[in-house]
Amino acid sequence: MEYRRLGRSGLEVSTVVLGCMSFGPPDRGSHDWTLGLEESRPFFRAAIEAGVTTFDTANVYSAGGSEEITGTLLNDLARRDEVVIATKVNGRMGSGPKGAGLSRAAILAQLDDSLVRLRTDYVDLYQIHRFDPNVPIEETMEALDDVVRSGKVRYLGASSMWTWQFAQMQHAADLNGWTRFVSMQNQYNLVMREEEREMLPYCADQGVGVLPWSPLARGRLTRDWDATTGRSANDDFGSTLYRQAEAADRRVAGAVAAIAGERGVSRAQVALAWLLHKPAVTAPIVGATKPHHLSEAVAAVDLRLSDDELARLEADYVPRLPEGF
Repeated sequence: MEYRRLGRSGLEVSTVVLGCMSFGPPDRGSHDWTLGLEESRPFFRAAIEAGVTTFDTANVYSAGGSEEITGTLLNDLARRDEVVIATKVNGRMGSGPKGAGLSRAAILAQLDDSLVRLRTDYVDLYQIHRFDPNVPIEETMEALDDVVRSGKVRYLGASSMWTWQFAQMQHAADLNGWTRFVSMQNQYNLVMREEEREMLPYCADQGVGVLPWSPLARGRLTRDWDATTGRSANDDFGSTLYRQAEAADRRVAGAVAAIAGERGVSRAQVALAWLLHKPAVTAPIVGATKPHHLSEAVAAVDLRLSDDELARLEADYVPRLPEGF
């Protein structure tokens, strides 16, 4: 495993982040393909043994169940100062005025609930899950600064939004002496590269680390394009993605398969290695429901692609509208 600073911050993360949306009671929330506590335990143990130090979850995953499993297993398997715990806020967790969004009231209430579920006194990286257009930016940024100053949060991150929105939030922090975001978690993979236009250059310029979500395009880059899995057949959000340019995307997936065959490695290794070659990217967030998902992600760290291979992987991409906000 390799380790990198998250942007220009002092926070060190592993170059593979274990995405914990896969872990949660199947009967809670909207993901019935998730793994329960004891089914999840081998994945956390294998991740820690492989040198993964960074774990990403969110309050909304399995209606809090993912945070509960993440907190329980990290408490069982690792010392708190050996791991980086990242979680998120914004999505609907309750019906009341503090149950969702990025108001001061919601942030303070939801953070306290997350800390209980995660069984920790602080979160290493607290991320806003999406932009909230209904709350003044200054209110959100001041509240986030307060939770950092309180000691309940160490660093702040953001997730998918327009670059101008992210820039406005950073500017508000700068004007008022509040804590800036050190990371951007956005959708970036071989069949969704629209972030290369503005967000990635902005993050590189501002010293913001990038933690791509869906780095394997919901698994589409790891198997034949028309193949399905239990998750893909029941992933309501995922079913809305990767439908704009399917002919081109099939060719991109074909290039991944061809290079994987030539190298004698898995398709996942090739797709993740491509991301790790990108200077703006710190570490992809990789989900796992089968043991090889994690082992292939770890192996991708050591895979070096040639300039010719990188060009082949990128050749068939066509522009499309951003999605997943």
